[in-house]
Amino acid sequence: MWKKTDMRKGIDGLAMVIAENYRLELYSNSLFLFCGGRNDRFKGLFWDGEGFIMLYKRLP
Repeated sequence: MWKKTDMRKGIDGLAMVIAENYRLELYSNSLFLFCGGRNDRFKGLFWDGEGFIMLYKRLP
């Protein structure tokens, strides 16, 4: 099920969305992608073994 994400959320907020809403393992070898109301902006959250990496992409 797809839901809009509040794109103002940072690493902690996005991690809570993953853990609480979807009950997925945060510290796995997975890239979690988020999209807000606009479909030209995305955030990605990835655990690299030492900490989270957050990626942000805005399309033209």
